[in-house]
Amino acid sequence: MGFYIIKRLGLAAIIVVIAVSLLYGMIHAVPGDPLSIVLGPRATPEMRAELNERLGLDKPFIVQLVTFFFNVMRGDLGTDVFSERPVSEIFFSQLPFTIGLIFLAIGWSAAVGIPLGCYSAIRRNTWIDKLTGVFSVGTITIPSFVVALYSLLIFAVHLKWLPAIGAGNEGDLLDQFKHLILPSLAVGLGWVGYLARLVRASMLEVLGENHIRTARAFGLPERTIVLSYALRLAILPTVALLGVGIGYMLSGAVFAEIVFARPGVGKLIFDAVITRNYPVVMGSVIMTTILFVLSTTIADLISAFLDPRIRENL
Repeated sequence: MGFYIIKRLGLAAIIVVIAVSLLYGMIHAVPGDPLSIVLGPRATPEMRAELNERLGLDKPFIVQLVTFFFNVMRGDLGTDVFSERPVSEIFFSQLPFTIGLIFLAIGWSAAVGIPLGCYSAIRRNTWIDKLTGVFSVGTITIPSFVVALYSLLIFAVHLKWLPAIGAGNEGDLLDQFKHLILPSLAVGLGWVGYLARLVRASMLEVLGENHIRTARAFGLPERTIVLSYALRLAILPTVALLGVGIGYMLSGAVFAEIVFARPGVGKLIFDAVITRNYPVVMGSVIMTTILFVLSTTIADLISAFLDPRIRENL
């Protein structure tokens, strides 16, 4: 297991380097002059030259990329060109809002999707199974921004059950939770269908294996067979999907944070791209990439711990 962990962490480091390099190149390929946006149209050539040198934009691309990686290794993500604050300070001040949104979304979607898929597999080919299939596919096909807009119109504007915008009053946990309900619904609804379909397929495969037939032959209760034997194996692919899901929810959170006017990493990156704030964009992107890779790595390690066969495939 220790050797598997070392290999998996090494692979994660390589993925981070490649992903950040590609993203760095894509950001620099975006049309527009960041100096004009930051300094305005009346900036003098001297001011433009000074900012160009401070941002390192006067150097070749490969030199900028290598310098960026060396600074990151020292814990320096750069400085915001507008507020002069460290990018790391800005990023980590917004991160708790996004983390809370993602974990609530993945938590309630797993709490609904896993039992739904399990029950659908047990009641295979019944009307409940067919209804669950329609519901699962329906939730998968609805884009998160559509869910965000309609949930805002229905529950906040029309019914006035829940708050529409913001993150709630600081220190008031109940108010903050109320402000999380609609964004988490928008981010997590699609994953209910993914989890339900995956658990159903895994359960059907496991329920047909020999050890399940043996357990039934010994007269064990069906509830014990399903929960203690079948679900324990069927849940393994779901663990890996949840790790990937946390990463993909970072992108889904962008729409929710914009629609519901919430602070967070997604809105921070969106605003930084609009204003061509290179240090904030790159610092936030690399930290988001690390979080994405870290979530998938942890999911893989948990899967390898639960199923030793996985360790032999890397």
